[in-house]
Amino acid sequence: MHQDRLHHRLGGAALPVGVLLCLALGLSLLVVRFRPGRPEPAAGFVDITAVAVAAPAPPAAGPDASAGSYAQDCGRNQEGHRNADNVVVSPGTVGGAHHVHDYVGNLSTDADSTDDSLAAAATTCTGGDRSTYYWPVLRRTDHDGSAPHTAAGASDAPHGDTREILIPETVTVEYLGNPWSKVVPMPRFLRLLEGDPTAATDGGAEAGARWGCTGFADRTTTDRYPLCPAGSLLTRTLDFPSCWDGRGTDSPGHRSHVRFPSAAGVCPHNTFPIPHLRVTVGYRPPPPRAFALDTFPEQHHSPLTDHAVFIGLMTDRQMADVVACLNEDRSCRESG
Repeated sequence: MHQDRLHHRLGGAALPVGVLLCLALGLSLLVVRFRPGRPEPAAGFVDITAVAVAAPAPPAAGPDASAGSYAQDCGRNQEGHRNADNVVVSPGTVGGAHHVHDYVGNLSTDADSTDDSLAAAATTCTGGDRSTYYWPVLRRTDHDGSAPHTAAGASDAPHGDTREILIPETVTVEYLGNPWSKVVPMPRFLRLLEGDPTAATDGGAEAGARWGCTGFADRTTTDRYPLCPAGSLLTRTLDFPSCWDGRGTDSPGHRSHVRFPSAAGVCPHNTFPIPHLRVTVGYRPPPPRAFALDTFPEQHHSPLTDHAVFIGLMTDRQMADVVACLNEDRSCRESG
């Protein structure tokens, strides 16, 4: 099978048997690297107590700030909604992500989803938000999975990663305001990307990995896997861009229609502040160096590649409630 794939990828050119055997051996070694029990490289980990203390607080909010917050309960994927699809980046391609995603919110999201199918689906969010929120799973690396994955998730097995998927202990979905301006509503069906799934090989210009541990608010988050003490949760903080161009719900490359604000919260020229989506995922830490992200195979499970995707499905009324909460400086929680 490896020879058939190599023959196809090399444009059908005939190669000597020795060359094919060497290339096949290389592929088999890549699989060996992902065997359960092989620890990840130590350089990818850091003790949370060795992470730098947080920098001073940012400047005070301006007079037109939208200082509210809006949180909602969308569960922690108790339903086991997972697949190796990415409907935003690779629509219609089953297994197109080449790694498995965890989902909360919309229960129907897969490679073949459309705006209409998403709008008609059920959701895990108690307030009825049908938006879809997803990110790559975190895996145990010291033993194999104890139960079969979903059919779509199993498509990652040829890349050698069938290790146990860690179930989040907590998932927080929160919308925040802007420190300098009131926010405007997100358009329905807005697509947002956070982070860079190829950061380990492309220079990481879009990387946004933020790992941490609960109970260590005085420490900045890190782009390495943190080693957390007993009683602390391992966390991933996924902050999405919050400055919209006012035109489309998507763009070529899925990034240019939205931008990140400056460190002070100011949106770039000709963009408008929208609610700032933050998703925080927490896990009970596995044994040290015994966990890693699911990634594209060539990214070698780098913590830099953490990322997430969002498709907004809130109704106009739901989004108006979020915007009012943020612009009126209230702390709101959707409870169903």
